[in-house]
Parts: sequence; structure tokens; C-alpha cells
Amino acid sequence: MELKPTKTLSGFIELLPVQQRCFDECSARMQKVLKTAGFAHLDLPAIERAEVLTDKDNWDEIETQMFLFQKGDTKMGLRYDGTVGLSRYVAGHLNELTFPFRAYQFARNYRGERPQRGRYREFYQMDLDIMGIDSLSENYDAEIVATLAAAYKSVEEFIGPVNIRIGNRRFWNAMFAYLQLNDAQQRAAFILIDKKDKIKDFYEGLVEEVGENAAIEINKVFSSGYKFFVGVSDVLDAAIAEMDDFMLLLDSMGIKNAKIDLGIMRGHAYYTGIVFEFFLDNFPELGAVGGGGRYEDLASKFSKTKIIGVGAAVGFSRLMVALLDENKIDLSKFERPVRAAVLVMGKEQVAYSMSVLADLRNAGIAAVPYLDVDKKFKNQIEFADKIKADFSIIIGENEKISGVLAVKNMQTGQQQNIDVAETIKLLKTV
Repeated sequence: MELKPTKTLSGFIELLPVQQRCFDECSARMQKVLKTAGFAHLDLPAIERAEVLTDKDNWDEIETQMFLFQKGDTKMGLRYDGTVGLSRYVAGHLNELTFPFRAYQFARNYRGERPQRGRYREFYQMDLDIMGIDSLSENYDAEIVATLAAAYKSVEEFIGPVNIRIGNRRFWNAMFAYLQLNDAQQRAAFILIDKKDKIKDFYEGLVEEVGENAAIEINKVFSSGYKFFVGVSDVLDAAIAEMDDFMLLLDSMGIKNAKIDLGIMRGHAYYTGIVFEFFLDNFPELGAVGGGGRYEDLASKFSKTKIIGVGAAVGFSRLMVALLDENKIDLSKFERPVRAAVLVMGKEQVAYSMSVLADLRNAGIAAVPYLDVDKKFKNQIEFADKIKADFSIIIGENEKISGVLAVKNMQTGQQQNIDVAETIKLLKTV
């Protein structure tokens, strides 16, 4: 019989156990920060109606971005990010939620795009959002940034420190209005600014798209700083004041690693105000590892109620897998998940050994039994060593009769004979 392939499909992720333990620990720490900040955890369906996921009727046009399928007469698709499902959820529960409503998701998303480094077809993403009805104070933008900064801080020992770059779509809207750019020129300028650090001919591209005079002024934002434009127009002054106030608010919240960078645009057209991105100090080559901004009218296709929000997303799989694959994370902390291996010397000792195992686990001690009782002691102790157990608890006939266990420290080789209560105390303290 021909053996089936063991390699995953392209664009899908599998981690080794030690890597998965690190992945899970980082996820748990970051989610704890969000829960402490009062964000409700939402676990929304992975499958949505196709009409929810897209407004387009031409499936051929969107099949490269989404996993779409049909069951009976119902067209469906896998979620590709957290925003669409959240929009539907909030619109469907308007009368049951208290606003401003804050929620987070940590879920697998699916995209049909071509897999490449850092881009997967199945990946975990962490989304956090604060939403209001008709209005939402800009102070919540700062809270989103501060909360996400705290989440990254919780895993700093693994990924290192982060820095935050703050942009402002209102500033650019005001600048483009001052420069009297038409809609097509504005869109072209947005795209060029968003890709500024990735293209060599940024200025030349601006000249081609918006003309030399406008290109000179736009380039001054980066060469002379945004405050160069104080007094140019009331709208620009308001946007500049907003950025200054925002940075002061972040500073008051203890955020010292943020700076204004008006090259941050966050690509998506629905952002309307402050935008931001997070970068790793130690691994700048990864680019942005999270970001977000303010958006207006979150759920317009689901409800006539105007829902305004500010949100952020962390490409969790992209971040963690990149660091794990390149051995950038010290995994030694996760190499010894088992505190004790319970080794059973003969079938007559199985029942007693399992009672000892239950006592250990009830005390919160990670313990694994070796239940192939016909195997020699050599095989059992090798198993304990291979799973990197800190201790081996050896139970033979004498241990069963006396209730005194043979407890071996697998790192020092020291062995002592103590009862179950003393064993638990030892394993919880050493």
C-alpha cells in the first residue's frame, strides 16, 4: 500500500510540542492582559454566509482571497479576519450589549492567497476592539494602544521589546485638501506613502502621481516634520493638535516607546483617524507585528445604527512562527513540562500507582505514568529521561506495601524514599 503524505498542505502550520507550549503560553499571557482590561472574549463561528463575507457576486473574482463553498442552496465561506464577524455580531445584538462595548477574539482565520514567508492560509489572529454608538471618544484610541502595548509587554521575555509608530489619516486628508488633490491623486498618494519604506523611488513616484509642487510639500512632512505645517490651515492645525494630545495621553498611561510616524497608513480604506503599528526592537526585519486604528460606521451593511470603533489586530501566528522557525526564542523554559514520571514495576502495582498519580495531579503536579508494566526498568527510566521529567517515582512491590515511594531526581541522580505527602511537598518546592 502506498503511504499517504505526512507533510501539511502549503500555507498551514504545525508546531513541535515544545514550540506549541511556548505559543500557548504567549497566547494565554496576552489574553490575560485583555481580560484584565475588561475585554469580553468572543468565540464567533469560523463559517459565515458568503453574503456576510463579501458584497461581490462574482465568486471567480474573490475565490483567491477566500475559502468559499456551497451546501445545498447556501453559499458559505471561512472567515478571513475578525472584523466581518464582529460587525455582524454587534449589529445583531445591539439591544443586548452595553456601549462602549469592548471585545477581543483569538481565533483561526483562513485566506486563499498564495502562501509565502509570513503569509499563511490558516493562521491565528488576535483582534481587540472598542465600539460606540454614534460617537466614541478619541481617548479610547489611546486605551487600545496602551492595552496592546501591555499585551506585548507580557511576552517581552520571549519576543523582546516593541516600539510603536503613530500615524493619522486626518492629517493626510487635511494635507491633501490643502494641496487640492483630486480623489485619484489622493488614492495614489496614500498608496505611495503606505509603501514609502519599501520603494526606492518614493519622491519620483509622488511627482508622477501628484505633480512636483505637491510632491515637495508631502516630502516635507518626512524631512521637516509635521509641525512644519502648523498655521497652514485650520483643519491641519486640528489634526496636528490631535496627534500632540494623543502622545501626551499615551505618556500619561506609561507608554514611553511610541513616536509619530506619518508614513504609517494601515492600507485599509476604512480607517479615518489615528492609526498605529507595533514593531519588534530586536527583529525589525519582521515589519509590523500588529496595528490598527479608528474606523467609522463598522456595521453599515448590517444595521442602520452608526457604530464607530477603534481596533487592533495581532498577526499572532506570523509573529510566533517566524521567531520559532528561526530559533529566536529560547525554548528551554518549555522543554520540561512533566514534573514527575510514575514508573510501575509490575501489573500488581498498577492500581496503587494510579492512586499515587491521582494524588499528584490533584495537587497540581504534572505527572505522566508509564503503564507498559512488562517493560524492564531500563526502558522505563529511559522514557522518563526522554520526556525530560524532573523526577521519577518508582513504584514496586515494596513501595506498594510500605507506602514509601522511591523518588529519583533525574538531573542530579539523587534518590530518596519518602511517602506520598512528602513527595508532593518535594515536587512543589524543589
